[in-house]
Amino acid sequence: MRFLDDDEANDPMLSVVNLIDLFLVIIGVLMVVIAENPLSPFSQDKVVVVENPGQSDMRITIKEGQELTRYESSGEVGQGQGARAGVTYRLDDGRMIYVPER
Repeated sequence: MRFLDDDEANDPMLSVVNLIDLFLVIIGVLMVVIAENPLSPFSQDKVVVVENPGQSDMRITIKEGQELTRYESSGEVGQGQGARAGVTYRLDDGRMIYVPER
């Protein structure tokens, strides 16, 4: 009748340890699912990610194969010298037409 008086079977710490083990397994499975997600933008070979588009702190990240290139905006308006290349017209249906100059 010694097994009826065994205190190890009623130890509440064993339940806590089992719950911690269960949570570790769940976290591991979730990490694998996130890493293998086919909708992840970085699971493809060529990807362009634009962060904060149109803002002064805009960043563009380009991934080509294993190489990542990041371009950061300085917040200044671009300037330069050049020549007029043509004229763009918007049609009534919303299409744009570019007419190059001669």
